Amino acid sequence: MLQVAVIREQTEKIIQGLSKRNFKDAQTLIQQVLENDQLRRDTQKVLDELKAKSNSDAKKIGELMKSGKQDDATALRAAVAADKDKVKTLEAELDTYEKRQLELLYKVPNVPHEQVPAGVGADDNLNVYQHGTVPQLDSDALPHWELIKKYDIIDFDLGIKIAGAGFPVYKGKGARLQRALINFFLDEAARLGYREIQPPIVVNEASGYGTGQLPDKEGQMYFVNEDGLYLIPTAEVPITNLYRDVLLQEDELPIKNAGYTPCFRREAGSWGAHVRGLNRLHQFDKVEIVQVRKPEDSYQVLDEMCAHVQGLLEKLELPYRKLLLCGGDMGFNSAMTYDMEVFSAAQQRWLEVSSVSNFETFQANRLKLRYKNKEGKTQLLHTLNGSALALPRIVAAILENNQTKEGIRIPKVLVPYTGFDVIQ
Repeated sequence: MLQVAVIREQTEKIIQGLSKRNFKDAQTLIQQVLENDQLRRDTQKVLDELKAKSNSDAKKIGELMKSGKQDDATALRAAVAADKDKVKTLEAELDTYEKRQLELLYKVPNVPHEQVPAGVGADDNLNVYQHGTVPQLDSDALPHWELIKKYDIIDFDLGIKIAGAGFPVYKGKGARLQRALINFFLDEAARLGYREIQPPIVVNEASGYGTGQLPDKEGQMYFVNEDGLYLIPTAEVPITNLYRDVLLQEDELPIKNAGYTPCFRREAGSWGAHVRGLNRLHQFDKVEIVQVRKPEDSYQVLDEMCAHVQGLLEKLELPYRKLLLCGGDMGFNSAMTYDMEVFSAAQQRWLEVSSVSNFETFQANRLKLRYKNKEGKTQLLHTLNGSALALPRIVAAILENNQTKEGIRIPKVLVPYTGFDVIQ
């Protein structure tokens, strides 16, 4: 959530920045925020003045009573009572303006960093780095949705029987490969100083609003109506919300957390060949890395987090590319996002496996996540997170890229975790 004071001070800059997103309502919405804020500030001023007057008059009543001026005291008491009624009316108006302000601010996405290119969608993203050689498969190579049937390691039909489409059942070496990847990703995060967190996989409404999934992504989240809880779309939500309404001391920074969770996304309207097999699921496993940093450090940290993800992909021997997302393809909360995509050889297409984002103060302002520096000044922190990594498309690429006549070769780095080096 953008800060109102920043919107007042940098109105044109913010509107111009939002234009990178092709956010057509920017001018109107920002103007509504400013108009509502002016009404709120005017009401607050009148309210403060009236309260001060009422308090002063209340003291005068006692003085008049002591002086024997009963009639004057009675008249002033009536005026004070009338002022109290006005105070209640003004407080109700102020509450309305404050609620309206939140409603408006929740609709405004984050302003892209100045280095983020303008653009409409994925075709406008910038390929800033590419690594590895795309494997050349035999003409009879199979896509992963055929390989999983051939080797009986993942079953979509059983998932449909139990839950519905998009909820696969992992079996035998398929289940062990999943567990191996999770443990490998967590161990690699721990090696770089991330503290492991195992959070709840449901969150309340306040948590959804705190990290910006609500109201923006409400239609994509599974909701447990009876309990008012949402199944998490990513571990980012509960892990970042650990610090909601928290004032940190400078010596508590930096904060580096990592967590594995299942993730749930309704993915309403998804269809077509591009979502076949493991390419898009309603439930999937992911290891997430989350950092809370001082503003002056956050963009260096963003680069470090990207390097961590890239290192995982290189150890898994997967060809990948790093994309700087354009304004039109970024998430609602992000100021800058890099996507990592691996090449799926049998599908002959790039698959996104990670997004690494800097949200600057956007989430922290919602969360009221601040720190007090050594000079005693309180300010908002920056939050960052990244997939390190999401499993389904990683599994798809491993299966497709490493298929041979003898079976599917397991990347060397995973063999100590799987206990086998080939799926046959």
